[in-house]
Amino acid sequence: MSSQDVLRSASTLASYNMLLQVMFRVLTFLLNAFTLRFVSKELIGVVNVRLTLLYSTLVFLSREAFRRACLSGVSGTNHSWRQVINLLWLTLPLGVLWAALLICVWLWLLEAPDPQAVPYYGPAVVMFAVSGVQELLAEPLWVLAQAHMFVRLKVVAESLAMIAKCSITVLLMVFAREWGLYIFSAAHLVYTGFLVLCYAVYFVRFLGSKEAAKKGFPLHRVGELLPCRADGEPLVDWSLAQLTWSFFKQSFLKQILTEGERYVMTFLNVLSFGDQGVYDIVNNLGSMVARFIFLPIEESFYIFFAKVLQRGRDVKSQKQEDVAIAAEVLECLLKLVLVVGLIISVFGYAYALLALDIYGGSLLSSGAGPTLLRCYSCYVLLLAVNGVTECFVFAAMSQKEVDKYNFVMLALSVSFLFLSYMLTWWAGSVGFILANCLNMGLRIVHSLLYIHHYFSTTQWKPLRGLLPSPLLILALAVSAVVTALSEGVFCCDGGWFLRLVHIGVGASCLLGVFVAVLVTETRLVQFVRTQLLPQYRKKHT
Repeated sequence: MSSQDVLRSASTLASYNMLLQVMFRVLTFLLNAFTLRFVSKELIGVVNVRLTLLYSTLVFLSREAFRRACLSGVSGTNHSWRQVINLLWLTLPLGVLWAALLICVWLWLLEAPDPQAVPYYGPAVVMFAVSGVQELLAEPLWVLAQAHMFVRLKVVAESLAMIAKCSITVLLMVFAREWGLYIFSAAHLVYTGFLVLCYAVYFVRFLGSKEAAKKGFPLHRVGELLPCRADGEPLVDWSLAQLTWSFFKQSFLKQILTEGERYVMTFLNVLSFGDQGVYDIVNNLGSMVARFIFLPIEESFYIFFAKVLQRGRDVKSQKQEDVAIAAEVLECLLKLVLVVGLIISVFGYAYALLALDIYGGSLLSSGAGPTLLRCYSCYVLLLAVNGVTECFVFAAMSQKEVDKYNFVMLALSVSFLFLSYMLTWWAGSVGFILANCLNMGLRIVHSLLYIHHYFSTTQWKPLRGLLPSPLLILALAVSAVVTALSEGVFCCDGGWFLRLVHIGVGASCLLGVFVAVLVTETRLVQFVRTQLLPQYRKKHT
């Protein structure tokens, strides 16, 4: 597959992933708004912070290193899918071990919530852990689908699973509210079960079909999806296993950085379960755009960079055509996430109070909620830039460089936990976001230095993507001032008419920013139209 083909596939994958994340976040948004009317803040805090942390820790530590290593390893030509699948099946026993360990910690080392306010905590812990192990059954199939760019499979599978989860939650919330945590535990089991079922049904039908033969798919029978030894080769590719171990050490630290605030809340008890619930709702609301735009870009273009670039090799010893494409794509991605992040930061500040008041009423719009969302709007900008820079760095690093970076991640993890505790003690829940900003800034600096050094001997300067045009900066600055004044005058105690006026002011300012982008950022506009909008690209190919 040529570099252009890989780019087209990665762009399509990113586009579909964005649509998928939009649907996920909208459904989750509506589901949270619905549950706020039926359950207490304490129950939401236990589900969205403590139990979700158990699940995310289990699946991340069990599979993330395998995903990165295997998707990098199969980008070359000298690999055996038999060995890759054998390696991927190790995620299941590893997941069982993590589940046993985490269940013990969650049940016996952490403070249990009040059984009157949050019933059935113990069974819920076990059910969330089982759902994580259940999801690992689909891991070899997921990697196969990603490596061969089966973009629609992921969309369909996760869409059906999410719809099933929301349906179960709503039904049980209405007709069996007294079940407490059983409601959310059962819904999560249904979600992971649907994921596994969709992937299994697809590959059972696909393997051995004419479509598989036409695509030259490396597997032909369902039995080849199970672990077994091939004649004349080791059970696993040991070089790939070593790379997995390097990524595993890194993933452990990355998980602490990604979910650091939840670990601090869970293990240090700096916030009550009710405050944790409010923080998590605001956090989910603030990260909505980040997750449905930035995360799909990071996941999809990591695959692109891993396939186009040769890991660990000097830039001069690689195909210059591939390096040129990678540099151009990196520059455009940096400009894209920078522009989107700046827009979110500017308009998020002036519309945080209105958004929370509409979404959750005084429960969210009073107290620290608006300040949390304003701070998170600024954090989104750092989150966006870091996602793109790290996806390139992790695809280009050699194994030795990955091992070296693990020490950097260790230092960042320790400093993050310390900063989270100290800043939370000083500034309450806002301290979590401030600690995230500081650590994200340090990670961005490290990645920028690596990228600068990587391209220093070439003619390409992809970091120019971080320099917005003067006209765009002026448009954003004017919008920030105008929307802030509009909030002070029109929002949010004067009724819906004045709220609509405030929204209209923001829409006008946003239109002006879009015009500035269209006029000055022509390369970015062309990249989005040709690579991230499948319908437009189909008309021009």
